[in-house]
Amino acid sequence: MTQLRVVFFGTPEFAVPSLQALLDGHDDIVAAICQPDKPAGRGQHMAASPVKQLAIDRGLRVLQPQKLRTPEAFDELTDLHPDLIVVAAYGKILPPNILALPRLGCINVHASLLPKYRGAAPIQWAILRGETMTGVTIMQMNEGMDTGDILLQRDTAIGDTETYGELQTRLSHLGAASLMQAIGLLKQGELHPRPQDNQAATLAPLIRKDDGRLDWTRPAVELVRAVRAFNPWPSAQTTLDGALLKIHRARVVSDISGISGSPGTLQIRDDTIVVACGSGALRLEQLQLAGRKALSAGEFLRGARVKTGTQLR
Repeated sequence: MTQLRVVFFGTPEFAVPSLQALLDGHDDIVAAICQPDKPAGRGQHMAASPVKQLAIDRGLRVLQPQKLRTPEAFDELTDLHPDLIVVAAYGKILPPNILALPRLGCINVHASLLPKYRGAAPIQWAILRGETMTGVTIMQMNEGMDTGDILLQRDTAIGDTETYGELQTRLSHLGAASLMQAIGLLKQGELHPRPQDNQAATLAPLIRKDDGRLDWTRPAVELVRAVRAFNPWPSAQTTLDGALLKIHRARVVSDISGISGSPGTLQIRDDTIVVACGSGALRLEQLQLAGRKALSAGEFLRGARVKTGTQLR
């Protein structure tokens, strides 16, 4: 079977299984293109991305252009003579001259069943919208935002309590397996693109840190989705006596008899913390005060003076 010269574009943890699969395969992976290093951690020291770390460990050439729309960046990529470019969560849009560079074009590993959830945060929006199914799409890239032809799709159920972080890990491995299947079919001439139905498209815009703020006037069923969708980032957040409180895990309370108070009011029951919502209530299962470690509800109550009637805001 023909060996392809492949250039990989990717940056975060989601992209690592795809690069790992390519490196373990039979093609010639000639370079990894990553976003520039960024400050990370409490010390804000410059840190290599997960894809860069893997590439270095495997002796793969790494390029980190500040901008793709420069003659210098294009010349560097041209010198690599790629047959195929593979993109997985790179974080920037590829300009037209790069999309046209490889003879087999550019393909993308996208974490949704396109045309649903086009954009930067498909996993989080699928959870926020209460989807029960999701999956990955291997897509032929064009100049639009996730609008290219579908090459291959694989679906999977979303667990009732599955968080963004947990689902992202599963989809990253499903994406890697789907990518390798698609490349195999491409070599055999058996990969058949089909256009997306633009009328069925939905968007998944970038999630920002402030999106994690919980509005207790919303229904409990929506708030528990937010807790799941924002774990681990940006974390579902509220305030307790003026202090930032992160909520990492919660469940909808099935029996709300005896729960009273305006939205955000706490009800303490033995080792459980229940909070009234716009409709229904949530049982908080894992919480974290700013500067402290995450605790179960029971552990939290043993270390904090919280009473029934306390208001989250």
